[in-house]
Amino acid sequence: MALSCGFFICFLLWGGTELCYSQLLWQDKAPRLAVKCLEAQLVVTVSKDLFGTGKLIKPADLTLGPEGCKPLVSVDTDDVVRFEVGLHECGNSLQVAKDSLVYSTFLLHNPRPVGNLSILRTNRVNVPIECHFPRQGNVSSQAILPTWVPFRTTVFSEEKLVFSLYLMEENWISKRRSPTFQLGDRAHLQAEVHTGSHVPLRLFVDHCVATPTPNRSASPYHTIVDFHGCLVHGLFEASSVFKAPRPGPETLQFTVDMFHFANDSRNTVYITCHLKVTSAEQVPDQLNKACSFIKSTNSWVPVEGAAEVCQCCTKGSCGIPTRSRRLVGQWHRPASRSRRHVTEEADVTVGPLIFLGKTGDRSLEESTSSLTSAMLGLGLAVLVSLALATVVLGLARWRQAAFRPVM
Repeated sequence: MALSCGFFICFLLWGGTELCYSQLLWQDKAPRLAVKCLEAQLVVTVSKDLFGTGKLIKPADLTLGPEGCKPLVSVDTDDVVRFEVGLHECGNSLQVAKDSLVYSTFLLHNPRPVGNLSILRTNRVNVPIECHFPRQGNVSSQAILPTWVPFRTTVFSEEKLVFSLYLMEENWISKRRSPTFQLGDRAHLQAEVHTGSHVPLRLFVDHCVATPTPNRSASPYHTIVDFHGCLVHGLFEASSVFKAPRPGPETLQFTVDMFHFANDSRNTVYITCHLKVTSAEQVPDQLNKACSFIKSTNSWVPVEGAAEVCQCCTKGSCGIPTRSRRLVGQWHRPASRSRRHVTEEADVTVGPLIFLGKTGDRSLEESTSSLTSAMLGLGLAVLVSLALATVVLGLARWRQAAFRPVM
């Protein structure tokens, strides 16, 4: 009799034994098989009544893996056959998936005739087995002396971070729909990083520059944030500050009083910021900080951390000055590999921010006003003409009726 067998076993992570899919198509009978995926070992327990028919299999007919590992020695009175092998033994294969490590092997039941008989009472069966372990996190529950530092706190995931920069409404709840501003308005900016499966991260705005075009190296330009997190635009406008406290370590909000470039006819501004992250547990320092200038106290204040980290903002030199200040026509390249603690960074642009009330806008408004006045004048002239025509027609009919002879 032909045997149709499709049997797949998926194991819970962390040494679970629950089957997430199991099927053997043969007279609607289910096999009897238990598997444990441990940290370094695979344990397979097989019932001798594997097919549930009452016909017991022989332990010698069972092997595990391409190398044909034999089961543990058992006595005839045992109802099960047991395998205990290392994850890397018996020819087991390892595949690295996106989120997991997959160890693959198979259980082989290869029956052989008994004695001089040439008949078999069971069929040959190959049962695939897979063990899935997460790539992030530690899979051990055992303590390591003298101290145990979880794997998750020391190594970052390989998943790429997603950085964003948005214009927000004044309430900081929703994104701003309109990109238009009047001079003197305040722009509310929110920088974010999507951390995914990373350990907790803290976001910093390392550098920001405003230009009239999306080209961050264009001229003219105006520096908003400099020296690894000093909001230098606040030296001129008191309302340009980082918002404290943060909504969360992965978000940083700040306000900027809007402006336009002198002697430039364009009414657009683009803001490009260099964002970076560190571990949320790391204490802010001169290279990783968010500092605002408070005019009332004439001092720099950090969003978090000691006030001393902002002292370098006054000097205009924090950490590596040559990489902090932007030169005309040049945008510094990310240097995450040479900066301590920095794991990821990216440049993000928001814009265009459109300003109303500049020369071009006034010309447009004047043209619109002139056109409106002309249309109103034309409308009035038409109304007056219609009124005069009505009066003349009425007089003509009256004169005709008055001089008509009476018969």
